Amino acid sequence: MLSRLTVSGYRSIKNLALPLSAVSVVLGANGSGKSNLYRSLALIWSAAGGTLASSLAAEGGLASALWAGRRHKNEDDYITLALELDDLSYELVLGRVPLDSLMGMSYKASGDSLEQFNQFFLNDPDIKSEMVSVDYRGKQIKLLERTSRNISARNMDGRPIEYPLIVSSSESVLTGLREPHLFPDLAKLRSDILSWRFYHHFRTDFQSPLREPQLSTFSPVLNDDGSNLFAALATIAAIEGPDLVRQAVADAFPGTRLEFLLSDGLIEIELHQPGLERPLHTAELSDGTLQYLALLAALLTPRPPGLLVLNEPETSVHASLYGALARLIVRAAKHTQIFVTTHCAELAKQVAAACKVEPILLEKVDGATTANR
Repeated sequence: MLSRLTVSGYRSIKNLALPLSAVSVVLGANGSGKSNLYRSLALIWSAAGGTLASSLAAEGGLASALWAGRRHKNEDDYITLALELDDLSYELVLGRVPLDSLMGMSYKASGDSLEQFNQFFLNDPDIKSEMVSVDYRGKQIKLLERTSRNISARNMDGRPIEYPLIVSSSESVLTGLREPHLFPDLAKLRSDILSWRFYHHFRTDFQSPLREPQLSTFSPVLNDDGSNLFAALATIAAIEGPDLVRQAVADAFPGTRLEFLLSDGLIEIELHQPGLERPLHTAELSDGTLQYLALLAALLTPRPPGLLVLNEPETSVHASLYGALARLIVRAAKHTQIFVTTHCAELAKQVAAACKVEPILLEKVDGATTANR
C-alpha cells in the first residue's frame, strides 16, 4: 500500500508530504492544488512506464511544471516526487536540461553548435537523481542510486553493481529494467506503480463514445476515457453475477433496472425507470447518470489495481448520488487503495464517514498548496 506521498517544487506545491491510508480523500477549492497532487501521482506512473517526457510535454514542458512561486537565492529549481510503498521508498528528482549536455545525441558536423541542438530539448526533464531503498529492520538499504549519469543497483544477491543498461537523462531507471529476475525489488516496485489506474474525465456530451453502441469484448478494466463502458459493465456482471451491477444501479436510482442489449457484436444498455412506459437508451441518459455508471464500472472492476485515483468524480453527479458513490468506494477499498480528489465538501464528508477516515484539506498560503487533516 502507498503510505506516503511527498511532492516539492511542482506547480503550486512547494513542499508537501501526505500520509495516505486505504482511502484518502483530498478536499479543496478550485485552484488549491488538487489536480497537481493527481498529476504528481500520474507523473510517477509515467516515469515507470517510460512516458515521463511526453507527460510533462502535455503539461507545457518542464518549465510550466516547476514551482512558480518565490525561491530562496540558493534554492534548487527542481521537482521532487517521492513515495513509500510497502517497505520500499522511491525518490525521483527532476530539473532543467544543462546546456552543455550532449543528451546522448549524435549529429552531423555542420557548423551548428551543441547549444543550438540542445535548445530543442530544454523543456524535457533532466533526472538529477533517482533512488530506491528498502526498510530492513529499521535501516534504509539503498537498492538503486542514480546521480548524474552514474547508476548502481543491488542485484538479487544483494551486491551493488553498475546498472547494466544505459537510459537517457529524461528516462527513469525503472523504464530500462530488462532483466527483472536480477533486480526483483526494482521489478516489483515498477510493477506495483504500473498497476495504478487513473480516471480524470468521462465525456458525456452527445458525441461521447459512452452514448454509442460499443464492441462487445471481455473488458475487466474500464478504459481511462470510459469508451468500453458497456462491455466493462457486462464483464462485471459475467464474473461477479448480474445482481451486483443491478443492485449498484438500484442503490443510486431506486426502482431502476439496467439491461444489456447485444446486436451484431455491439453492446449497449437501457435503463427501465419507474413511471416510464419505455426504457431509456444511452443517448437519452443524463450526464450525471452516465458519469455514475462509469464510476460504478471503475470501482467494481474484477481486476482491481494497486491504486485507483479518481479526480473530481462528482462532475455532473447530483448530491443524491453521493451516498451510493461512497458505498461503492467502501466496497472497492476492500480490494484496492483509493485516492479521491474533490472540491465538493458533502461528497468528501460522506466518503470519509463511510470509510472512517479524515479528509485532507488543501489550502493556498502565499501561493503554495498546504494540507491540513
